[in-house]
Amino acid sequence: MLKSCLINVSQSVASSSRSSLHTSAVLNARLSSKQARHEKVSKVQARINHKHAFDAQREYAVLGHRPGQDHKWQNSALAKAVITQDALYSDSVPEIIHSPEGDIELPPHLSFGINERSKELLFKVLPPLSAQEGVTKFSENVVSEMQEAMENEKAKANMFAKVIDLRNANAKGLAFENRRRCINLFSPPGNPFDTGRPEVQAALLTIQIRGLWKHLLAFRKDIDNRRGLRQLVHKRAKILKYLRKLDRDRYEAILPQLGLDAASIEGELVV
Repeated sequence: MLKSCLINVSQSVASSSRSSLHTSAVLNARLSSKQARHEKVSKVQARINHKHAFDAQREYAVLGHRPGQDHKWQNSALAKAVITQDALYSDSVPEIIHSPEGDIELPPHLSFGINERSKELLFKVLPPLSAQEGVTKFSENVVSEMQEAMENEKAKANMFAKVIDLRNANAKGLAFENRRRCINLFSPPGNPFDTGRPEVQAALLTIQIRGLWKHLLAFRKDIDNRRGLRQLVHKRAKILKYLRKLDRDRYEAILPQLGLDAASIEGELVV
């Protein structure tokens, strides 16, 4: 009797120990699988965070200011000088020129390097001279002929103004106008077309860099242009570092005009 009781007790203890071992093994397996999944998610999140940090560093080297500080570019002299596609089509208020022939409406942006002097000659000086040239003989109808000639010159001037509207130009025409504005803005007063000046070169490169960066945001697999962007960024940094050695005051003055931070030029450039 005692022997049978001892056998039953040992069997119950063995079965309970086996059940406890089985439950702990399952729990450990579940915990290990959860931990593995957590570690996998952590690694994926770490790669995502690393990519975001790398992209932010790349954007800082390209644009010259940290993400969220777009006001540095918008308040810069270069941003106010150049014309973008959005600003080109949003500015629709024409300029009115009052003349004896009548009012002439000019588009807000004229193409192909037409400056203030050329605009004055084309729309203020030339129409009355052309109208007077058309009336060469004095007669009783000279007043009506003069008025008709002036109306014709006014119509010609308005049509010519529509032809030289910058909105009619293609991308090359817009780039040409932006280059002209940059050269005039950053050239010295004595030489308005000093293309070899470091400030002018840095401004032209900045326009190219921002345009290429906008293109690469839309076409991320364009490897050739990404390599070209890297070369332009390093070339701009090289020119500005040369300017820093040449004249520290000019270097510190040009950075806010281009919307750039000093750290984006002087540090390690990751593009």
